[in-house]
Amino acid sequence: MVGEVFFVLLLCIFLCIACYYDYCFCRIPNWVTAMMLAVGLGRVFLMEGMLSGIQYLFWGSMVVLFLYPLFRINAIGGGDVKLYAVCLLFFPQEKILSFLFSSLLIAALFSLIRFVRRSDLRERFAYLFSYVKEVADSGEWKLYFNDLQEKRDAGICMAGPILLSVLCYWGGFY
Repeated sequence: MVGEVFFVLLLCIFLCIACYYDYCFCRIPNWVTAMMLAVGLGRVFLMEGMLSGIQYLFWGSMVVLFLYPLFRINAIGGGDVKLYAVCLLFFPQEKILSFLFSSLLIAALFSLIRFVRRSDLRERFAYLFSYVKEVADSGEWKLYFNDLQEKRDAGICMAGPILLSVLCYWGGFY
């Protein structure tokens, strides 16, 4: 139990650092996710064994494959994808999907609140629907955001929702 609390504390510290970089610079440095990966793999190997480490690597790979299309169209950043993958190392395997769902739900709520406050909810949904229609009509994927400034204006930094999801899990909400 003491060991688990130590690793959760480290995860939260790393996620706070990731939040700082994500919200201030719109990118999460590779060294942050590399440190999280090292600590997370250490946790898994020490507390759960080699077989569990291999299973977690499988789950992390699945998350990367699942989120990769969103990365390719510029709807989510590469640092966010890596952050999701390494955070899995700190969860019991049966809670991985709950963690992913809750963090995406929190991000959706952040987006909704942001769009309502900025009075551009209708504009954002119109952009989404026109994007989907254009992709469906052309049969080819295109970038969801064309440039960095557009992504900053409409996008959500995922480190915050990921941190809140971790805190919700360790607080007993799921």
